[in-house]
Amino acid sequence: MFSHRQTLRRGSLQSLLWSAAASGLVLLGRDGRGAESSAPAAAPPSRPPVVLTEAALRLHRSALVIDGHNDLPWELRKQAAGQFERLDIAQPQRTLHTDLPRLRQGGVGAQFWSVWVPVETARRGRALSTTLEQIDLVHRMIARYPETLELARTADDVLRIHRAGKIASLIGVEGGHSIEGSLEVLRRLHELGAAYMTLTHSESLDWCDSATDDPRCGGLSPFGEEVVREMNRLGMLVDLSHVSPDAMRAVLRVSRAPVIFSHSSARGLADHPRNVPDDVLKLTAANGGVVMVNFFSSFIVPSSAALSVNRMKFRREQERLLADAVAVDAALKRWDAQHTPDRGSIHTLIDHIDHIARVAGVDHVGLGSDYDGITLVPEQLEDVSCFPLITQALLDRGYSEEQIRKILGENLLRVMRGAEQVSRGMTQPPPPRE
Repeated sequence: MFSHRQTLRRGSLQSLLWSAAASGLVLLGRDGRGAESSAPAAAPPSRPPVVLTEAALRLHRSALVIDGHNDLPWELRKQAAGQFERLDIAQPQRTLHTDLPRLRQGGVGAQFWSVWVPVETARRGRALSTTLEQIDLVHRMIARYPETLELARTADDVLRIHRAGKIASLIGVEGGHSIEGSLEVLRRLHELGAAYMTLTHSESLDWCDSATDDPRCGGLSPFGEEVVREMNRLGMLVDLSHVSPDAMRAVLRVSRAPVIFSHSSARGLADHPRNVPDDVLKLTAANGGVVMVNFFSSFIVPSSAALSVNRMKFRREQERLLADAVAVDAALKRWDAQHTPDRGSIHTLIDHIDHIARVAGVDHVGLGSDYDGITLVPEQLEDVSCFPLITQALLDRGYSEEQIRKILGENLLRVMRGAEQVSRGMTQPPPPRE
């Protein structure tokens, strides 16, 4: 398998084959493609490692691969204060899931960069300023590596940049706390390049409920509905990862444009509140949206999801019992030392793709890795170089080339075009400044 500790080569199919062989993958000269079906059957119980073939590599390199969520910007801030002289992503970086050589190796054609900031910044009145700093970091990253990255604002931008051999770079705001309750701020962030906003993060807001916190407004407040309508008007994708099921349903009633889940998986397989229930999968299909499957082991492996839920409960108990945050962290470290989650494998991820394809349809599933924002990854998905193995695994499950191209990126591109079309039809001027 590919490892993020391995120096990787860039360039031709031949160099990809060389790198795969060096990583221990057996390359076979077979097609690897099964019969077409709208939702291929689940994999058998015995699941050996995925074997990468030349046919899968050719298909992967010819497809547009879009990843809906990558947290590299915060890791750059945390590890190097956002200074590329200290952490040059043009070189392989062992402390990251992501660097430019491995993005090339993975065949990533478009990447949504998350400009997440902790919810604690809102309590200190620093959410917006910190978000602006993160947006600036992404712009500086693109300017630093212009031979590889280029900012994209539209679906046409994504295609143009991809055809030019670069990685289309889009910005996603992760958490409505960043707008500090202001539609004007929302508009400012969009002007600076934000292509989507995740309505909440880990804590509920007074206008939208989080999946991992107590509800505050029964899903979505009247102001939350205004936020969704304004995002529709702007052509900004509404991201429902992190929000509660009630909030998901409310947004799907309000939104005129297709929505996304930028990094969520199927709750029908792994019962974690961060995942999407089956009834919402069906509503998302009716909306025309897409669920971009998260790679985090604790969201996709059933036993690990249960362990993660128990950990959240334990943390809340400790926060009630202990006033000192340091003591809470120490208690969590002791808990973690006694509980080891299962990583799962690439097959576990494909199970979630299969489930969403069966419930919502193959037109409504994509990829949202959450790389550099997660602490445990499945086997054969160690970093951004591993995306070709997903193509191979989908071929092995019987997906057609057309279906695989949709999952890899065409579904998300269609959603972007749908949001742009809705925006063009909403011609009213923006509300007055607040």
